[in-house]
Amino acid sequence: MPSDNVAMTLPRASIARGTPRRDELLAQLRELFLAEGFANFSLSDLAERLRCSKTTLYLAAPSKEQIVVTTVRSYFRTAARNIEARLTASGGAAVRLAVYLDAVASELQPASARFYADVAAFPPARDVYHENTQVAVQRVQSLVTEGVEAGVLRPVNASFVGAAVAQVMTAIQNGAIQSATGLDDAAAYRQLSDLVMTSLTNDNQPQES
Repeated sequence: MPSDNVAMTLPRASIARGTPRRDELLAQLRELFLAEGFANFSLSDLAERLRCSKTTLYLAAPSKEQIVVTTVRSYFRTAARNIEARLTASGGAAVRLAVYLDAVASELQPASARFYADVAAFPPARDVYHENTQVAVQRVQSLVTEGVEAGVLRPVNASFVGAAVAQVMTAIQNGAIQSATGLDDAAAYRQLSDLVMTSLTNDNQPQES
């Protein structure tokens, strides 16, 4: 990444007063990074694109690298909230796993190939993606257990299914699936959803809406 990376320390009170502006700034940074990536932007470039000063950029974080990590973390945190909101609004156990995987795909859809390439090439951002993938793996395993116990998914070993899905989700996150298939992350999650639900759905149970 460009080396325009002089850190600035802001008084805690200034950051607190800037919280609404910081939220707005992070939303703008998310939109820009998802569309165009972040590796080729210097702080000067970002200030120009967002029509703000470097001082304003430092409301997000005190350096270029930390601005990137904060923005990537903000993206995944926002995605997680949206996913859980969809899950809460969904029907019973028969559809919750499918809703979850489809919601993950939908939240990943806006991210460009450039964004994923930059995340993969920048270890701190890659670590954020990996952490969120591991959380998603645990969520999938709990949803499989829920469906099996409710009798709406076939009586499989939830730990095994969770471990198998974890391998695929990790392969999606680290780029192995895209290299092997050409599918981007969102498309790969939709294929995973189809595979898992076709394999696990208990046809003897009535469908829930």
